[in-house]
Amino acid sequence: MAGRRIPRRGGVSAASAAALGALAAAGAFAAIPSGALGGAHAASVRAVTLSGVRFHPGTLNIGRGDSVRWLWRERGTEHNVTFAGFHSRTQRSGSYTVRFTRRGTFNYRCTIHVREGMRGRIVVH
Repeated sequence: MAGRRIPRRGGVSAASAAALGALAAAGAFAAIPSGALGGAHAASVRAVTLSGVRFHPGTLNIGRGDSVRWLWRERGTEHNVTFAGFHSRTQRSGSYTVRFTRRGTFNYRCTIHVREGMRGRIVVH
């Protein structure tokens, strides 16, 4: 609404008071040690490459909430990333990303090269 004025309280507008309150709250959270929030960490994206008919690394340890991005680096050879319940498409290049929200061990494989031992494991802590 053009021309509408926000009433002032004690020389400070309501909008300014709200902004100051938000800054004060942000400062309070900045002083809390990260361990006090239950060990929360910033989510990250980790990489696994597909080359030489292998996943590199074969086992990857990550934190809950992290993502893993599989990167096709063996040009001309089709691969896929297959877990129980979900999988990438079969492709010769590109990437596939999964976010892990539960703790546990997740085994996966390339169904095309499983006989050659193309298997991997994600361990989520």
